Amino acid sequence: MLRSGGGGGDDVIVDIGPSGDDGNHLAAGGVELEDGSANGVGVGGAGRTLSFGQAYKMRHREPQARTSMGVFTLSQTLLLAFQSLGIVYGDLGTSPLYVFPSIVMPNADETVLLGVLSLIFWTLTLLSLVKYALIVLKADDHGEGGTFALYSLLRQHVNFKGNMPVPLTRLASDVNLKFHSKKRSRISWLQKFLENSQRAQMALTFIVLIGTCMLIGDGALTPAISVLSAVQGIQSRSSRITQENVVLLSAVILVLLFLVQRFGTSKVSFSFSPIMLVWFASIAGIGVYNIATYYPPVLKAVSPHYIYYYFAKNKKLGWEQLGAVILCITGAEAMFADMGHFNKSSIQVAFSTVVFPSLILAYSGQTAYLIKNPGAMGTAFYSSIPGPLFWPMFVVATLAAIVASQSLISASFSIIRQSIALGCFPRTTVKHTSDKYEGQVYCPEINYFLMLVCVLITVGFQGGPEIGRAFGVAVIWVMLLTTMLMTVIMVVIWEVNHALVAGFFVLYLAIEGMYMSSLMNKVTQGGWVPFAITAFFLSITLSWTYGRKKKSEYEERSTVGGEEFAGIVARSARVPGICFFCTDLMNGVPPIVRHYTEHTRCLRQLLLFVTFRTLPVRSVLPGERFLVAREPAGVYRCIVQYGYMDKRDIVGDDFVRSAIDKLKEVADSAEEAEMMDLAPADGVSYVLGRTVLKMDKTHNWFKRVVINELYRFLQKNFRSNVSTLKIDHAKTLQVGMTYEISDKAAHESN
Repeated sequence: MLRSGGGGGDDVIVDIGPSGDDGNHLAAGGVELEDGSANGVGVGGAGRTLSFGQAYKMRHREPQARTSMGVFTLSQTLLLAFQSLGIVYGDLGTSPLYVFPSIVMPNADETVLLGVLSLIFWTLTLLSLVKYALIVLKADDHGEGGTFALYSLLRQHVNFKGNMPVPLTRLASDVNLKFHSKKRSRISWLQKFLENSQRAQMALTFIVLIGTCMLIGDGALTPAISVLSAVQGIQSRSSRITQENVVLLSAVILVLLFLVQRFGTSKVSFSFSPIMLVWFASIAGIGVYNIATYYPPVLKAVSPHYIYYYFAKNKKLGWEQLGAVILCITGAEAMFADMGHFNKSSIQVAFSTVVFPSLILAYSGQTAYLIKNPGAMGTAFYSSIPGPLFWPMFVVATLAAIVASQSLISASFSIIRQSIALGCFPRTTVKHTSDKYEGQVYCPEINYFLMLVCVLITVGFQGGPEIGRAFGVAVIWVMLLTTMLMTVIMVVIWEVNHALVAGFFVLYLAIEGMYMSSLMNKVTQGGWVPFAITAFFLSITLSWTYGRKKKSEYEERSTVGGEEFAGIVARSARVPGICFFCTDLMNGVPPIVRHYTEHTRCLRQLLLFVTFRTLPVRSVLPGERFLVAREPAGVYRCIVQYGYMDKRDIVGDDFVRSAIDKLKEVADSAEEAEMMDLAPADGVSYVLGRTVLKMDKTHNWFKRVVINELYRFLQKNFRSNVSTLKIDHAKTLQVGMTYEISDKAAHESN
C-alpha cells in the first residue's frame, strides 16, 4: 500500500503489489481513499484526479547481518569514550557544583547528610547507570539517539493515521530502506491499540513534542545554573564581592559563550575533552582527600536504609529537598541525545569508568566535609576544596561550566534542525559548521533567543535557588516522558516480557513521580520557567503544523483533475528543457499549476512534479533517494526522500542527472529516454509555490487567529522554502497564491 497524506491531510492509499521476478516493487492498482472510494474520483478537480502512484519502484532491501553501524576496535572505542567526556558529560559532570548548595536543610546532622548522599547514589545508579546507560541506549535509530529517535522507531513500526501534529506520509517501499527498522512478524496488543486509536497516537505525539520543547528549555537553563554556580565560588574569597557582581560577571560570560557559537562546535570544543578529564580527575581526587580527612566511613551511605532514616526524621522538609537532589542527574539525557556522534560502547565505557566513579567520590567527599562543617552547605563545593587548590579549581570549574553549557546549546540546534526536517517547526537558518560531521549545525535565531532567555533568567532571579528549581522541573519531565516512550518501545518493538515491562514502568514512574511531585510544589518559585519556554515553542509548533495541515487539505480538495490537466497541457506551448515543479502533494496535480499556466501559457517539454519527503529514519542512501512515476504527455512524478539527519542540497548537475537517470528507468522507448537525456541541455528551471492562507468567518475565532495571525506571522518572519532549500536561485521561479480556507468550499484567488 502506498500511503499519502500530503503532509497532514486525509491519507490517500495506492495499492502496490510485487510483480515480476526482478525483486522490484511495481505498480498494480489505482488510488483508494480511506473511505473506500477508488481511482481518486471525487477528490476535487474536474473529472478523474491524476494519480502518480501507479509506477513507483524500489528494490527490496537485501538481507543483512545485524551490525551496530560498523565494528570498532578497542583503541577506537577508548578514543571515542575520551571524546565523549567533553560533548556528552559536561552537564552531568558539573552537577557537584550546585547539588548541595541547592539543598535547604537547617541543622543538618550526620544522619541527614548520609541520607542525602544515599539518595544521590541510588538516583545516579538507577536513573543514569541502569536506565540510560544500560537500557535507553539500546533504543537507538541506527546510531541516532534522542526523543525524535524514539518517535522515529515507533513510527517505523506503528501505522499512525489521521491528522497528526507531526506530518508524515507512509509508503510500502519504506521498509526496503537500509535505515528503516525491520517489521516484526507478530503484532502486539499495544501496537494494535495504537494503530486503532487516534487519541493514543495524538497523546504519544504530544509527549514527544513536550519532551523536545523541555529539552530546548534545558538549553537556556543549563548555561545559567552552570556558569553561576562556578562563578559564585569567588564570593568565599572576598566579602567585597557581592551577588550583583557575580550575576554581572556570569551574564558577561554567558553572552560571550553564545556569541562564539557561530564559529561552530568543532572550533569551540577542541579542548572540551581534556578539560573534562582534568575536571573529573580533580573532583575525584579532592573527594578521596575529603573522605580520608573528615569522615572515612561515609561510603556506608550506599545502604538504602539511610534514605528511610532521612525521610523518617525530616518528613515533609525531606520530601521538599528532592527537587535539589534530582539535580545530580542533570545531563543524563545527553547520553542518549548525543549518541549519534559516538557509539553505545564508548558512551557506556566513559560513564562506567570515569564519570560515575568520579561523581560518587565527589559527592561522598562533600558529604564527609559537611558532616564536620554543616554550616558550609551553601558553598559546599568550594568550601571543601583544600586552600592551595582553590584558584586552579575555580579556573577548571569555570571552564567545565562552559563545556556543560555548550552540550545543551548544541543539542538545541540539533533538535530544531530535526523539527524543521519533520515539518513541525518553521524554517530557521541552519548553518552546517563542519564538513566532517553532518550533525554539527548552528541556528542563529535559536542561539540569540536562548541567549536572551538565559541572561534574563540569570539577572531576573539574581542567581537564587529558583534557577535550580526550574532546571530540576525540565530534567524530571524529560526523564518521565522518556520512561513512557521506552515502555511503548519495549512492548511494540522489543517484545519484552510484559512482567518485566510492567516492573520497569512501575519502578521508574514511582521514582520519577516522587521527584516530580516535589518539584511541582515549587512551580510558583521558579518551576514555571521551563513550562513557559515549553508553551512558547509548543505554540509555534502547533500553529505551524495546523497551518500546514489546512494548506494540504485545501490542495487535496482543489487538485487539478486528469481531464482538466490534459486540457492545460494541450493549450500550453511546450518549450525545450526540464522543469522541476515542487509540491507537497504526493498524488495529484496541485492547484498552483492552474494558476501558473494561466499566467505563463507554456510548459517545459519535460515536466517533473517533485515532492521532497522526510522519512522517520536517520538517513536515506543515494540509491534510495528517488521514487518515480510516469504519466502521458511528457509529465512525470518524482519523490525525493531524505532522512531527518540528511542535508537537502540540489545545487549543481548531480541532482538533475540523478533524477534523469531514475526517470529513464520508466521510459517506454529509446526515443523517450534520449529526450530525457537531452532536456537538461536546453535549460533547467525550478518552480516553487508561495502560498498565503486566509481563513474565513465560517470557522471559530480561535482557528482564525491561529491561521490569519500566528501562522501568517510565522510565514512572514521565518525563512521561506526557497531560502532553506539549497537550490540554484538563478533558475528558480516562485509563484504566489492565496488559499481561502472555508468550511463550505475551497476557493482560490490571486
